[in-house]
Amino acid sequence: MTLPDKKTERFTYADYLAWPEDERWEIIGGVAYAMAPAPSNRHQKITWELVRQISGFLADKPCEGRTAPFDVRFPEGVKENDKIIDVVQPDISIICDPSKLDERGCLGAPDFIVEIISLSSISKDFIVKSRLYEQNGVKEYWIVDPFSDSVTVNILGDDLKYMPSIHLRKGMLEVSVLAGLRIDLEAVFETR
Repeated sequence: MTLPDKKTERFTYADYLAWPEDERWEIIGGVAYAMAPAPSNRHQKITWELVRQISGFLADKPCEGRTAPFDVRFPEGVKENDKIIDVVQPDISIICDPSKLDERGCLGAPDFIVEIISLSSISKDFIVKSRLYEQNGVKEYWIVDPFSDSVTVNILGDDLKYMPSIHLRKGMLEVSVLAGLRIDLEAVFETR
């Protein structure tokens, strides 16, 4: 049985684990959101280039990277599956605290998340996920827009609020939570 695109009843991670494996869902605030179909070729190329640049940098570092599908659960102080109401699958997650990694994915906030938008995910990535990541302490959240060749960088400030900035397709963009990592945006967006 397939669930509708967005449900209004409240779901938990325990419900999520019981859903068919061939369907991809995210739960944010207990609301189920269907994942978009397989990402476009351009989305995949951008992901691949970002992963290439990030993974080379992380080779001798304690941080680890993961790509979707990979569950990130925000436990809100609980660890029981039937109480967790936020589970997402970011395009790229970087986790620098190995105690957050388990067999099911990441339990707690990654240090750095990248989402590459598709037409069906724009409002979810810019509004819903931005709020979720900010509230759960994701230190740096990038929203990559393959339509305008831009990156919105959200850095968690001392007031625990994101301070966004927009960067266009040229130049090097520093990842603030991974000191020394600079992403070549021309290489990322040259895949048109």
